[in-house]
Formats: sequence, structure tokens, C-alpha cells
Amino acid sequence: MNTLTKDLEQLIGRDNVAAEPEDLLSYQADATFYFARKKPDAVVLPTSTQAVSDVVAYASKNEIPLVPRGAGSGLSGGCTPIRGGIVLDTKRMNRILDINQGNLTATTECGVVLANFHRAVEKLNLYYPPDPQSMTVCTLGGNVATRAGGPHGVKYGTTSNYVLGLEVVLPDGSVINTGSSCVKHSVGYDLTHLLTGSEGTLGVITKVTTRLLPRPQSDRTIVVTCKSPAQASKTVSAIIAAGIVPAVMEYIPQSAIRGMNQYITPPLIAEGEAFLFIKLDGLDVQIDQESERIRPICLDLDVMDIRIVTNRKEADSYWLARSKLQPLLLSFMKKIITEDITVPRDKLPEFIGLLSEISDRLDVLTGIAGHAGDGNIHPTILMMEINENENQKAEQAIREIIQCGLHLGGSISGEHGIGLHKSEYIVEELGQRQVDLFKAIKRTIDPKGIMNPGKIWTEEENNA
Repeated sequence: MNTLTKDLEQLIGRDNVAAEPEDLLSYQADATFYFARKKPDAVVLPTSTQAVSDVVAYASKNEIPLVPRGAGSGLSGGCTPIRGGIVLDTKRMNRILDINQGNLTATTECGVVLANFHRAVEKLNLYYPPDPQSMTVCTLGGNVATRAGGPHGVKYGTTSNYVLGLEVVLPDGSVINTGSSCVKHSVGYDLTHLLTGSEGTLGVITKVTTRLLPRPQSDRTIVVTCKSPAQASKTVSAIIAAGIVPAVMEYIPQSAIRGMNQYITPPLIAEGEAFLFIKLDGLDVQIDQESERIRPICLDLDVMDIRIVTNRKEADSYWLARSKLQPLLLSFMKKIITEDITVPRDKLPEFIGLLSEISDRLDVLTGIAGHAGDGNIHPTILMMEINENENQKAEQAIREIIQCGLHLGGSISGEHGIGLHKSEYIVEELGQRQVDLFKAIKRTIDPKGIMNPGKIWTEEENNA
């Protein structure tokens, strides 16, 4: 047993430290596996804020890199320990501490699994909208650290819209509480939202206070079958331009529908080249009105079919299938690279057209799906073989996809964060001056540079 492991066991107990080779191997990466990485030297699984504080203070004193980790379900390489050190796994801090119906707020520990939190608040007829596709495993702390989104972002926004306050262990081991459980709070700098989206580079989020909403009375699913991707994207823009904001509006290509049909009951007839899965929610009268407004919009654009799904079991099967799309692709592809680009919604038709052109020209198999209602598209590079030539084509496709998104006034990430995956592109979107400000903030809060080093901006810049 090495000195590091012994010290950590003395700090937080033997049962809360993992240092066996198989343990270390399993913490090398998040849901991405294709980045250069290094096994951590130890993994800790604290059960309290005090234990987190003790570990962070020890790492600071000894200048050991420390990488916070939620469920490891991220898609940006954000919790990949590229310099070894300590991975701090927060999943044992999984208590829901308070759900306040009178104030419409909740406070939880960072390791609460999002799906469990959804179930807990819904039992009280309350609603927490953020819903990443990994919600059955991802944690609230991880969601906050990456500003995670999900299909309901079109109407309700992303995680950052619901964070009211945080408990955070800073890089020296001290603990601060930011924000408030009040609806209004205007005191000093907004550290809550500086730390939201900081991807573990400024501290360890240990508790989260969120706002809640009343649970919508009902919802309705609509499936629109389109002749082409262009027609589908124009339909999205037309619905939004008409002032209708669905709870969810997902763009699904024909190729994905064929695979998703194993979950859909009854299966969809995959005649159209593109599909829109739309969910309306709210009061029954509101849903009725919006349904009747959507129908003529779709018919005016000459879509192949528009169907309002009245059977609850059938409707649920569509959303289950959508949530299974990523693991479905992984089941028969050797490698997939999921992009996360957001463009203004009126630019969606042009963006999807450019994606198809890039895919054809570079001879790269690309799946194009995403949260079309908020302009967040996930072009996914699908690789049936892994070799140098295929990797080079994939890298070129990614570069061109990102450039197209930026050219249209978009963003390099809508919900996955930057991590390693997008670090080389952050200057292109924000400019060097903003990135220099990020670095200055990082140096102030984390002068020893121990917190999740090498993330958000490139390693070369990080050492500059």
C-alpha cells in the first residue's frame, strides 16, 4: 500500500478509499473513452461534506491533482483524470435533504441520482424539468457542474435555470454556501452561477438547492412524419415562429427510427426521412389549443403525416425509445462521437443541410438528431471500424461541424460542457480575452491548480 492510499484511509476510512488496479481502471474516463488518459492514483468515495473537505485540504497541501466525479456519464471527458491524482467520487452523498412545498424548493446532496429526485418531487405533485438522457444514472452535482440540459430545455431551460444555491468545498478545503433558498437574491457577485458549469475546476459541489415548479396537469404527444430533414427543420422553425413553445420537440432521422422501433409500441412505419416527436404540457385547454394550431402549420408545409397520440402507453414508448438512442448506437458501432452544437432556431434548416453536406463530402457516417425545439443538435459520428483513416475523417468532420455552428451564430456546447472534447474550440467562440478572464478566476480560486487540471481550455494554454 502506498503512502497516498494510507493517508486517505486515515482521513476518511478504509471503506471510502479504492486503490485496487481494477478500481483505478474503471475511473479512467467518463462515457467517452477515446481521450488520452491516465489512471488515477487513488479514488475516494466520501459520505459527507467534512470528508470532502478533508480530502481536498490534503490534496491542496500536497499539490495532488483532484478530479470531482458524479456518475461518469458525461460526454466531454470532463472527469477524465489526465494527470492521475485523486478522483473524488460523490455518489455516496445521495440524500434528499428537504423538499419544501410551501417555497417550491429542494435541497439535496450532490450525489442524488436525477431520476430518483424526479420521482421524489413528483410524488408531491411538483416538477423539476431538467432531464438529461442519462437521468437514470447521472447526479445532480454532475448536472450542475456541466449545466446539463435535456429534451425539456425548449420550454423550461437547463439546470442553471433552477439552481438557487450551492454548498461548495473550495480548493483549500474551506466550505462556502452561495446563493439562497429565496426566490429573489441580489447580494454580491453571483458565485452560484459562476460555480454552475465550472466542471470541477473551481471546487467540489457538495449540496444543491433548486427551485421547483407545480407539476403540469397533463401532456400530449404528437408525431410528425416529414419527407426530408429540410422539411422537418422548417416545421420546427414554423412552430416556434407561431409562438408555440412545446415542452419537448425532438428531431429524429429515419435511420434512428428503425432502431428505436424495438421500444415503440406499435412500431412506427419508417417511410419519412425525418420525424419530429413533440410533447405539449400544461392545462388541458391549453394543450387542445396548441394541438389545433400545430396541425395546420404542419399541413401547410405538406408533411407526410401528423398524428396525435392518445394512448398513454404508446406515448410513453416514444420517449423511452428516444432516451435509449445513445446506448442503442453503442450496441452496434465500434465508436461514436457525440457532438453538442446549438444554433439559433431559425438557422436550424440551414445547419441541418450543412451537416448532410459535410457527411456526404467527407464520407463520414453521421447521425443527426437532437433537441430541435431549442436549436440543440447532436451530430453523432458513427464508426463501424476504428483506424487512423477513419479517425482523421471523424476529426475533420467535427472541425467542420463546429465551424458551421459558429458561422451561424451558434455555440460549441448546449448542454454537455467543454471538458477535453471542446477545449480547443473555446477561444473561437468566446475570444482570447474571455478565456484569459477564466484563467484569472481559476488562479484566484485555485492558485495551486489542483482542481480538475487540463479541462475547459487546452493543456498548452493552461500552462501558459
